[in-house]
Amino acid sequence: MNYLNIELDKRDVATITFNRPEAFNAMDRQFMDELLEALEELNSKVRVLVLAAKGKHFCAGADVNWMRNSVNLTAQENQEDAQALASVLFTLNTFPSPTLAKIHGVALGGGTGIVSCCDIAIATDDARFALSEARLGLIPATISPYVLEAIGARAARRYFLTAEQFSAAQALRIGLIHETCGYDELSTRVEHVIAECLQSGPKAQVAAKKLIADVAGVKNDAALRQQLASRLATIRAGQEAQTGLGAFLEKRKPDW
Repeated sequence: MNYLNIELDKRDVATITFNRPEAFNAMDRQFMDELLEALEELNSKVRVLVLAAKGKHFCAGADVNWMRNSVNLTAQENQEDAQALASVLFTLNTFPSPTLAKIHGVALGGGTGIVSCCDIAIATDDARFALSEARLGLIPATISPYVLEAIGARAARRYFLTAEQFSAAQALRIGLIHETCGYDELSTRVEHVIAECLQSGPKAQVAAKKLIADVAGVKNDAALRQQLASRLATIRAGQEAQTGLGAFLEKRKPDW
C-alpha cells in the first residue's frame, strides 16, 4: 500500500499508520480505497486496532485538489467517490474489535469523521479539530451520523456552520475525544489503553460494541428488556464468560 503502513504485533494489536505526510495525510480516492481494504482485511482478526499518522498531522481531511477535480467527473463518478468515503466510515464505525485514534496535529473534516468513528480517541494537548467543509462550500454529509453521535446536535450546529478550528480541550469537553496529553506522552497513553482493552474478553468486547449500537436511542420497553436479559443469559453461560468468572474467583488472569 502506498498511503498506509500496517503492523500487527504478537498481541494481535494492529496499527494502521497514515503515510502521506507530504499532503498532511489528506484523503483522496486511493487513500480511501487502501483504508477500506485494510479495515476489511483486519476485520475479526485483531484484538485492538489503532489508527495513527506519520508527519505533522493526523489527517487534514479530503484532498482539496482531488475534490476540485470533481467538476470533471460524471454524476455517477462523483457518487462513487462520495460512496467510497461513506464505506470507509461505516466499516470503521462497525469494526468489531476496539478501535483507538492516536491524534496529533490537525484532524479536519473527514479526519474528524475518522476520529468520531473510533471507540476511543486520545489527542495531544495542541491538536486541533474542525468540521471545515462549509469553508470550502461543502457539507459534512458522509461524516455527519458519526460526528453527531460523538458531539451531539447542539455542538454540531456551531461547528458545522462556523467551520472554525477548535482545540483539543474543547474537543474533550464536547465528547469528540476521551483524553489529552503531551506529545511525548501520546504513545505511552495509547499503550496504557491498549493494555486495558486486552484485559477484557474479546468476544465480550464484540458483543458490547453491538450492544451499544442496538440499544442507543431505543425505547426501554418490555421487549427490549427481555431481549437484553436473553443476551446476558446466553453470554454468561458461554465459555469465555465462564473462563473470566473462574479467573476472577481464583484470583488469576484469564487466558485470553
